[in-house]
Amino acid sequence: MASSVLEATRAAHEDLERLERLAVRELQRDPANARDRLFQSHRVRNIIDLVVTTSDRLVEIYEDKDGARKEEISNHLTAPAQDDIFHKFFDRLKDIRESHRRNHSARFVSDTDDHEELLKEEPAIEFSGEEAFGRYLDLHELYNEFINSKFGSLMEYSAYVGTFSQMEKITHSLKATRQYKEYLEHILEYLTYFLRRTEPLQDLQKIFTKLESDFEEQWANGEVPGWENKGTEKESVLQESEVDLDYYSSVEELVELGPEKLKEALAARGLKGGGTAQQRAERLFLLKHTPLEQLDRKHFVKGSRSSVSNVPSNGNNSKDDLKKEIALIEVKMRRLCEILDEVIVRTKENAEKKLTLTYEEMEAEREEEEVQADSESDDEDQQIYNPLKLPMGWDGKPIPYWLYKLHGLGQEFKCEICGNHSYWGRRAYERHFKEWRHQHGMRCLGIPNTKNFNEITYIEEAKALWERIQSKQGLNKWRPDLEEEYEDTDGNIYNKKTYTDLQRQGLI
Repeated sequence: MASSVLEATRAAHEDLERLERLAVRELQRDPANARDRLFQSHRVRNIIDLVVTTSDRLVEIYEDKDGARKEEISNHLTAPAQDDIFHKFFDRLKDIRESHRRNHSARFVSDTDDHEELLKEEPAIEFSGEEAFGRYLDLHELYNEFINSKFGSLMEYSAYVGTFSQMEKITHSLKATRQYKEYLEHILEYLTYFLRRTEPLQDLQKIFTKLESDFEEQWANGEVPGWENKGTEKESVLQESEVDLDYYSSVEELVELGPEKLKEALAARGLKGGGTAQQRAERLFLLKHTPLEQLDRKHFVKGSRSSVSNVPSNGNNSKDDLKKEIALIEVKMRRLCEILDEVIVRTKENAEKKLTLTYEEMEAEREEEEVQADSESDDEDQQIYNPLKLPMGWDGKPIPYWLYKLHGLGQEFKCEICGNHSYWGRRAYERHFKEWRHQHGMRCLGIPNTKNFNEITYIEEAKALWERIQSKQGLNKWRPDLEEEYEDTDGNIYNKKTYTDLQRQGLI
C-alpha cells in the first residue's frame, strides 16, 4: 500500500512497464504445441487485463476528483522559502529510516514475484468433450433448437454445421419472429464465447463496433445482405399492384385486367378483394372519382380503414425495429463465422467421420487426440534439417540415407511421352509404364500401351516401333487371292486367282 498519492502514481507506472515487459517476453517464447500456444494467449490476455485495470487506476489519480493529489503536491512544493523544502524532505527521510529501524525484521514484499507468477500459471479454460480443446464447435443444442423451430427443417447434424451460417435460405416471413431472434442470439452468444476461449487476443468489441457503424449506413441504403428490400418492401408491393385509374374510362376495361390483378390492387389500398371480377372492378373504379378517405366503410377490410399514405402504426414500427435487430445479429454472426471458417470446416468433417465410427472407436480417437495435444510438438512450425534433400517417409521425416542408396533414388529417369516428367529410382521408373500419365501420353500418340513399348520413353522411338509392328502385321495378313484354294473336276488344286483366270478362259 503506497504511503502517498504520488508514491501510488509512481508504483502504478512501474507496474505498467513491468507488465509490458512480461507480455513481450511471453510472446517471444515459441510454444511447443497447440495447447501451449492457447495457454500463452490466455496468459497475455490476463496481463493485458491487468494493464487496463492499472491504467484505469492511474486515470482516476490524475483526474484527482477528491483533490488529494493537488493537496500533496502543494504541501511539497509551495513553501515560503527554498530552505523549508529541504527541511521537509529530510524530516520525511528521517521518519522513513526510523520506521525501518523499528521494524528491521519486516519482510520485503515485491510485486515482481506476483507478476512473474503470471507466466507460470496454467489458465483454466473450459471446453466440452465435443469441442476437443477448441478444435471443433459444439452445436448440438443449437441444432436441436433449429430442427424443432418453425423456420427450421429436418437434416443431419453434419449438414447443419455446414449450413447454419447461411441465413439467406430462410424466408423473411419466418425471420421476423421472436423465436428466430432468440435462436440467432444463442448462436452469437456461443460463437463469441468460443472465440474468447480459443482466440483470447482477438478484440471482439472493436470488430462489433465497426460492424455496427457500417450496418447503420447499409441499413439506411437497403444494402444489408439478405435484407436489401427492407426499406422498399412495402413500396415495391404497391408498385407491383398499382393500377393507374386515369388510363381506364369504364368498369369493363378494368375487368380485362383479370381477377388476380384486381385483387392485388384492392388489397394494396385496404379494400375488400372478394366477389367476381366485375364486382372487384366496380369497387376499384369508385376511386376514380372518390378519394380513398371518403369511401364508405363497407368497402374496406375490417380493421384497415386507413389510406396507404398514412404514417405507419406503432405495430409496424416495432416490427421494423425487430427486423433491424435481427439483421444486425445476422451481420455479427456472419463475421464470426468468417473468422472461425477453418474450425467450422473441421467440425463438419469430424461430424461426417463420426457417422462411420462406433462408440469405442470415437472414445479411443478422443483419448488419442488428448495425448497428442499434450505431448506432440507442432511439426508445422519446426523446420526439418534435410541438407541432402532426401525424400520424406510416412512419418514426415527424411528417409535414411542407406535406404535412399539401396533403392537408387538418386538416379533420374525422364520420359518424353509423359511430358518430360522425372522419375527417381528404377522401381518408380518401371512402375510408371502402367500408370495414368504414361497411358495418357500413348493414347495421345494413337499407340496402344502394350508390353512391346516398355522401356520406350521417346516419342520418335515409339512411333518408329509402331510403324514396324504395323508393317510386320501386314506380311502375316490373310490374302484370299493367293491363299484360298479351289479344286477342279480332275482333282487339280489351284489358288483363287489362278482358278478364276482359267475359268474365264474356258479351260476349266
